[in-house]
Amino acid sequence: MKHPDLPVHEVHAIRYARHERTARDNFVGGDPHENHAMPMDYFVWVVRGPERVLVVDTGFNARVAAARGREFLRCPVASLALLGIEPQTVEDVVITHLHYDHVGNFDRFPSARFHVQDREVSFATGRHMRHASLRAAYEAHDVAEFVLRVFEERVVFHDGDETLYPGISLHWVGGHTAGLQVVRVHTRKGWLVLASDASHYYANMEGRRPFPIVYNVGEMLEGHEKVYRLADSADLVIPGHDPAVMARFPAASAELAGIIARLD
Repeated sequence: MKHPDLPVHEVHAIRYARHERTARDNFVGGDPHENHAMPMDYFVWVVRGPERVLVVDTGFNARVAAARGREFLRCPVASLALLGIEPQTVEDVVITHLHYDHVGNFDRFPSARFHVQDREVSFATGRHMRHASLRAAYEAHDVAEFVLRVFEERVVFHDGDETLYPGISLHWVGGHTAGLQVVRVHTRKGWLVLASDASHYYANMEGRRPFPIVYNVGEMLEGHEKVYRLADSADLVIPGHDPAVMARFPAASAELAGIIARLD
């Protein structure tokens, strides 16, 4: 439901990379017979309102794409120009979590404050990173770069659910990582939730089938329920990696088809 006392925001998904996968790779306990193609897209998001632009996640670069075998389609930060946004003017960047595909490119945002959950930084720099299975999706270089931003006093820490600005709030869900957060945005359609990796695909949250990169399965399942509660309708919950997002929502413009989807 649209709230007349709150600013209305537009929300864009920028698709910048992809990865070929099969369905069995995308679910805990995936059936080995689920061998049909289920590729993964990689996104960053833009929230634009009457008073500010907010970038959600910063994406990886070509070097990381090559190292991890991902198809790099375009620089996610350079792609902001397609929406008329200069990254050096962005003042607020939300980091949903510190996995390699959601962080990086920090130097491209010289004026930004980076918003993150306390628990995520503690997790990504603490004892759990001794375990290869838990650190596999983190790039040590990116985590170190983020810590440097802490020392530069450019990181804003959040603890749980908090209002960032009128019509924009942050919500801890955990599960995928210890400190994963989602972003709730007031739009002309009502409350929309950028779920990030609370659910990689629509099928994860719709079927309550967790994605296999997970710190706490119980939190991930609770997170599926939480993102639906936060949104005004199920179709306003946006998963973090599903190619179907580009099909379900119109392009920001005809020339941006397959690159930027308008989610609001």
